[in-house]
Amino acid sequence: MSFRQLSLDLPHSNPVSPQVQEAIEQLASNPEADARGAIFTRQEVVEFILDLVGYKDNQPLHTMGLLEPSFGRGDFLLAIIKRLLKAWRAFKPNGAALEDLHDAIRAVELHHISFKHTAVAVIHLLKSEGLDSKTATTLANSWLSQGDFLLTPLDREFEVVVGNPPYIRPELIPTPLLAAYRSRYPTMYDRADIYIPFIERMLSLLATQGHLGVICPDRWMKNRYGGPLRRLIAEQFHLKIYVDMVDTPAFHSHVVAYPAITVISRERAGATRLAHRPKIETATLTQLADVLCAPVLSQPSQMVRELARVTDAAQPWLLESSEQVALIRRLEQCFPVLEAVGCHVGIGVATGADQAFIGDFEALDVEGDRKLPLVTTKDIRSGEVQWRGQGVINPFAESGGLVRLEDYPRLRCYLEARRGAIAKRHCARKTPSQWYRTIDRITPSLASTPKLLIPDIKGEAHIVLEGGRLYPHHNLYYVTSEKWELRALQAVLLSAVSRLFVATYSTKMRGGFLRFQAQYLRRIRLPNWADVPEQLRRELAEAALRRDLPACNEAVFKLYHLSLQERDALQRFQITQTANILKQPGLSASSHPDSR
Repeated sequence: MSFRQLSLDLPHSNPVSPQVQEAIEQLASNPEADARGAIFTRQEVVEFILDLVGYKDNQPLHTMGLLEPSFGRGDFLLAIIKRLLKAWRAFKPNGAALEDLHDAIRAVELHHISFKHTAVAVIHLLKSEGLDSKTATTLANSWLSQGDFLLTPLDREFEVVVGNPPYIRPELIPTPLLAAYRSRYPTMYDRADIYIPFIERMLSLLATQGHLGVICPDRWMKNRYGGPLRRLIAEQFHLKIYVDMVDTPAFHSHVVAYPAITVISRERAGATRLAHRPKIETATLTQLADVLCAPVLSQPSQMVRELARVTDAAQPWLLESSEQVALIRRLEQCFPVLEAVGCHVGIGVATGADQAFIGDFEALDVEGDRKLPLVTTKDIRSGEVQWRGQGVINPFAESGGLVRLEDYPRLRCYLEARRGAIAKRHCARKTPSQWYRTIDRITPSLASTPKLLIPDIKGEAHIVLEGGRLYPHHNLYYVTSEKWELRALQAVLLSAVSRLFVATYSTKMRGGFLRFQAQYLRRIRLPNWADVPEQLRRELAEAALRRDLPACNEAVFKLYHLSLQERDALQRFQITQTANILKQPGLSASSHPDSR
């Protein structure tokens, strides 16, 4: 068999370098599925996605062009071929296979072994469907191409593009290849995974009225690195369908991923239809696809709802209920962001070698001004600070640079004894003369500043006041304020309003947990402290001091002037969030796969 070997040159671009070709071959030859980002999709989910994009055997599929950009072992491809043949026989019972079908599919795969195995499976399938050996081989050779989809010229557009693109983090992509991707794809931004430029390229190949159906992690829909891709979709496409697949067995193997199915079309934007966490069984998914694809949602559905204006330039996609989004939008119009009213959000220190830089405070054998008492998530589990006596080494001078080790003999001796662990860090290898710095600069004045401490991953908001004695560890975010009284601010951050902001803008976590990261905390809206009446200030502070969450909510509802309808929307939001957490009683934040 002789299959098409794809050219590595894109139209209007320079040929790739030998270094890039070598990197491509490295990925193409790697036997490890994880290294090349291969995750395989369950058949029920494949059929569901094909239904969502309209690739159904009651349509003349032989007249459409379909692209599968990373076919792997053929999860999508074989199902596509079965539908294509059934439809072709129904619409052209006396047709000629080679003439009618040779342009119906284009499927690409980089990995050599996967390509060969799937090519054999395709030929076997075609022969089992009654095609002779020569026709089967010729069609397979016409349909299948081996190469790097992101660097391969394709000379046509497609009515349907579907698949499960590879998941490879940028640090795992060979440097020359990563540079080639970044030079060609504007969406390969910040720490974008390789599926981001895959989606960009897939969209660029959609014909007018064409549909893209893809299953991949949902992180890009709200995180920073997804901004350019979100802008592209908002400006040129229609986000037609979104199906949350978190906590569903969508893949053949268990993966630490938070997948979603998106259907995007090249047509005028409109409302987006949403569904959440369907049961992975054929009957349920077939029924759900029918509802999602119906011309009109004739009546409110427990399975599907519609949201208008989900896409908004590069802004995160707000995929919550319309009443909750309406509340968020109203608060955003009426109040400034938290950091505009005298508050500051930050994260504690990352050392890169905690075993060397962190230990029992009293036992750390360095000069007294070279260590600081450290607060970690374990110290605040009770809701109050209960310091366990840990400390962190501080190699920074007050001026901001590193101290001279010759001026601190005990510090020098301590660090030299642990040089093996410290010097092997990336930051130390990058700047060998500063081998003993922590990843983040330590500013001692932060320890003496009163602050609110917030763990990254929690089921409920967990906001603890630290009076100004301890330095936060990297798994703690903190909020300081020059104007707001911290007890009152604690009540706001403990409230359902703040939780709604975080839940709306953060990415989903298994078990209903939220990520209380700086980027989400900074989206919380807050009135100026000077505009808060004295009586309400006392209510907020007293509720926080008692850790009385209903009292916090009641005071915060007054602070934001919430209507009865808005209060009801928040109550429904809280009920839903609590139910999601209770579905998985065995999962705690500390055991969560994304916890640090």
